[in-house]
This record gives sequence, structure tokens and C-alpha cells, in this order.
Amino acid sequence: MMEKPIKRHKALQPLSRDHHHGLLLSWKIRQGFKKGIDFDRIMAYAQWFWKTSLQRHFEIEESELFPVLGNDHLMVRKALADHRRLARLFTSTDPEKERTLNRIEEELEKHIRFEERQLFNVIQETATPDQWLALEKVHASLHADETWKDEFWL
Repeated sequence: MMEKPIKRHKALQPLSRDHHHGLLLSWKIRQGFKKGIDFDRIMAYAQWFWKTSLQRHFEIEESELFPVLGNDHLMVRKALADHRRLARLFTSTDPEKERTLNRIEEELEKHIRFEERQLFNVIQETATPDQWLALEKVHASLHADETWKDEFWL
């Protein structure tokens, strides 16, 4: 059964679009595995994605969005723990790249689903008009739309 799309406040829509790109990253990693692509190539893309998009996305959520509920809120604490774990994975120098990529693929998808299906819903019900305005102002800095030349997933 398909879940009905959630109507997002316009201030959350750029973050939700970023989530779509994050889900695509997980898909691309799976495609790379299926096609037998060298793990170094896949990791290079994942780390580029982290530096050009996801790292800034996390910063905006942490500085502008999560304060709506406060850092002591159970869901925010979970999201912050996810962010720390994912940051460690994306910046890992572990030579076992297959394991790291597997964890990125699984944990990123789980994290995005949690934010979209649970956390964002609570924030949407709680945020004040002033908080929405503040969030709208930071969106200009989201998602540098550069292209990666090595499209191993195609």
C-alpha cells in the first residue's frame, strides 16, 4: 500500500527535496553494488555528496529546525545521534569501504524515513510563524546542484 504524500509547509519543502536526494544516494550505492563497481568509486561519490550537500543539510536542521522542539526532545535526540553516526560514516577512513557503504546506505535511508514520517510531522504541528520565517531565510544555501562526472549507477 502506497503511503499518502504529506503536505509539507513550504519552509520544509527544500529539506524534503534534499531528503529525496539522500534517498537517491542510497539507491545509487545499491546500484553500484549490483553492478560490481569498485568501492573506491562509490565512496568517492558518497563523500563528495556529504561535502557538497548533506553536511550543510544537517547543519541547517540542527541550527534552525530542531530548536523548534528543543534538543532534549526525544525525536530530536534521535535525529542528532543519527547525524553524528552518519557524519562518522561519511568521513570514515576505514579501509573496509564495502561495510562503510552498506551502513551509509541503510542508515541514511532509515534516518530520512524517520525525519519525513515522524519528526517533520511533529515540527510542522509545533512551529510558530516566526520560526517558519527564519527557516525560509536559510534555504538559499541548500543543495549546491553540481554534477558528478562518474555516474557509475547508470
